[in-house]
Amino acid sequence: MAFLGLGRMEALIAIAAIVIVILVVWVVVARNNLVTTENLVTQSWRLIDVELQRRHDLIPNLVRVVEAYTQYERAAIEALTTARSAAMAAQPIGQRGVAEQGLGVAVDTVLARSEAYPQLRADEQFIDLQRELVETENRLAASRRIYNSNVRELDIALESFPSSIIGSLMHMSPAEYFSVTETVQPNGSALPGM
Repeated sequence: MAFLGLGRMEALIAIAAIVIVILVVWVVVARNNLVTTENLVTQSWRLIDVELQRRHDLIPNLVRVVEAYTQYERAAIEALTTARSAAMAAQPIGQRGVAEQGLGVAVDTVLARSEAYPQLRADEQFIDLQRELVETENRLAASRRIYNSNVRELDIALESFPSSIIGSLMHMSPAEYFSVTETVQPNGSALPGM
C-alpha cells in the first residue's frame, strides 16, 4: 500500500512525522492556555488586592471620624484597628479571606453602633466614608467573582485529562478560591462579602 506514491517505510515515517507534529502543536497550545489562565488568576487577584488596600486605607479615616464623636465606643474602635492589622498581615489567600471577613465584621459593628450617635451620622466625612466603604465592598464582590471564575477555569484545566499532564510537567497547582460570607450593613441591606 503506497501513501502518496511513497513506499511502505516512507509512508510510515510520514505518518509518524505528522502525528509528532500534531502532538507538539497540541502540547504548545495546551501549555499556552494553562499559562494564560494562570496569568488571568494572578491579574484578577491584583484587582482584589487593590480594593483590599483601598479598604485598609479607609479604616484610619473612619477611626478618626468616629473617635471624634464617640467616647464610649473604644472597644469597637480597638477591634476595628486590630482587625485591620490582622487583615494587612495575612498572607495565604485562605487566611486573608478569614482576616478580611473579620475586618468586615468590625467595620459593620462600628457602622451599626454609629446609629446611636445622630451627630456622627450627620457628619459629612462619616457619610462619605460610609459610602466609600460600601462602594469598595461592591467592587470587592465583583473582583472576587472574577477571580474565583478564573480560579475555577484554571483548576478545571489542571484536573482535566490530558491538560493535567502538561500542568504536572510545568509544576502548576490548583489556585485557591477567595471566599468570605455576606456582611450586613447598618441599614439592613446585605452586601456580598468581599
